[in-house]
Amino acid sequence: MNKVLFLFLLLSVSIFKIEAQEFNAKVSVNSDRIQGTNRNIFTTMERSLNQFVNGTKWGNATFATNEKIDCTISLTIAEQISDNNFKAELFIQARRPVYNSSYVTPILNYRDANVEFEYMENAPLEILQTSIDNNLVAVMAFYCNLMLALDFDSFSLSGGSSFYRQAQTIATQAQSNSNWKGWSAFDDNRSRTSIVNAFLDESLKSYRELLYTYHRKGLDEMAANSDRARTTILNALPALKEMRTVRNSEIILQMFSDCKLDEIVAIAGKATAEEKKINYDLLRSVYPASTMQLEPLKK
Repeated sequence: MNKVLFLFLLLSVSIFKIEAQEFNAKVSVNSDRIQGTNRNIFTTMERSLNQFVNGTKWGNATFATNEKIDCTISLTIAEQISDNNFKAELFIQARRPVYNSSYVTPILNYRDANVEFEYMENAPLEILQTSIDNNLVAVMAFYCNLMLALDFDSFSLSGGSSFYRQAQTIATQAQSNSNWKGWSAFDDNRSRTSIVNAFLDESLKSYRELLYTYHRKGLDEMAANSDRARTTILNALPALKEMRTVRNSEIILQMFSDCKLDEIVAIAGKATAEEKKINYDLLRSVYPASTMQLEPLKK
């Protein structure tokens, strides 16, 4: 791995545990599918994961307690391959508050079904001084950086760049271990590497501009002027259609749909009949499989 990139990761991600970090995360481990084994390993796994996500200092920004990113991370164990090796799927939901309201808006709603890892009971989960030597650590660190990137992008234009680069550094290192699943950039357009490469693709820069406009200029302005904020959001959506021509866009368009489509339908539902039709046609052209989800805009 490039030593400069690795040094950048080490400088940006601290293993020291202090109280005011970036996440208010609830991490759960579901082992209901696993029978006749040491159940305590899953209890310690859950505790270690919570300590890792909430206790690691992921970047240099200072977060007040009420500014922490609320997220729910569910690790469902699908198979115990051996005493210390597991197959699992990961479901992540992250949210950010909307200014001057009690409303929270989703920034990530994603399922990763390709997680395999080794876990030794009571072994600490941490990023070591020389490497990430565990795929579970790599996966969790990747998604923590992705959540931070999306959060920062929603507050300032391209504000999450450093966190996308950290996620890309993790992905680059993980690809060097052929036994770690879910990282290949070549045969899986939903891999973690494919995800972060799409976010950093200059030809998809308009997507990150959309995230900023949607959240900071749209949702955050709803309390002050709901009509103007709604118009701002709806006027930004044509960028989705333009992105469909870009090769790497499929994964982030799907992520946006999974996270935002219901919210957009609710926002557009308060527009004029003409605006609803325009946005129904637009969104249906981008997401043809989501006709039922878009149905309220036809009323």
